[in-house]
Amino acid sequence: MTLAATGLTLSRGPRRLFSDLSFRLVPGQALVLRGANGSGKTTLLRVLAGLTVAEGGELRWHGERWTALCAGQRAASLYLGHANALKDELTAAENLAEALAFDGMVIAGSLQRQSLDNMGLAGRHHLPARRLSQGQKRRVGLARLALARKPLWLLDEPTNALDADGVALFSTVVAGHLQQGGMACVASHLPLSIAAPVLELVLSELPI
Repeated sequence: MTLAATGLTLSRGPRRLFSDLSFRLVPGQALVLRGANGSGKTTLLRVLAGLTVAEGGELRWHGERWTALCAGQRAASLYLGHANALKDELTAAENLAEALAFDGMVIAGSLQRQSLDNMGLAGRHHLPARRLSQGQKRRVGLARLALARKPLWLLDEPTNALDADGVALFSTVVAGHLQQGGMACVASHLPLSIAAPVLELVLSELPI
C-alpha cells in the first residue's frame, strides 16, 4: 500500500503554489508539510483528498491512478480541515456521530462516548458546540480520528488551539494509526513529536 505523487503542479491566480512536486508515502509513515501561510499546504491536502484538482502530475494509490474527484480517493482518505467543522447547535456527541456518519462509519454509541472521554471531554458530551472552548472543539476532532478506519489521514493544522496535553493526545492517536499500517499527511507550523517514521516537505511560493 503506497501513496505516490508525481509531478504535481498547481497555481492560484498569478501564484505558482507548487511545481513538479513528487513524494512517496508507505504504510506506517507520516508526511509533515511545512511552509509559510499561502505556500500551498492546505491546497496540497485538498488535492490528496480529491477536493481540488491539480493542473499537472498524478496520484497513485496501490499503483492505481486516482483520477479527478474519483470515489476511491474519497473512500480511502479522511480529511480534517483547519476549521473545526462543528455545528454550534449540536452537542459534542451529536457532532461526533454526524461526522462518523459522513465518513461512512457505523460505530456503537458506547464507543463514541468512550472516545470523547479518552480525549478529555468526559462530562461535556451534552454541551452544544458553541459552549465548548476552541481546544475542546479540537478534541471532538481527535475523538473522530481515534475511531477512524480510513488508511490515509489528511490533517490541516490539527494541533491549533490544543494545550500540551491535547498535543500529546494527538501524537498518540496518530502514532497508533501509523503503527497499524496507516498513513498521515499533516500540515503544521508547530513542532510535532510522533513516535513513527516522519518525512518532512517544505513548501515555498514559486514564481509563475
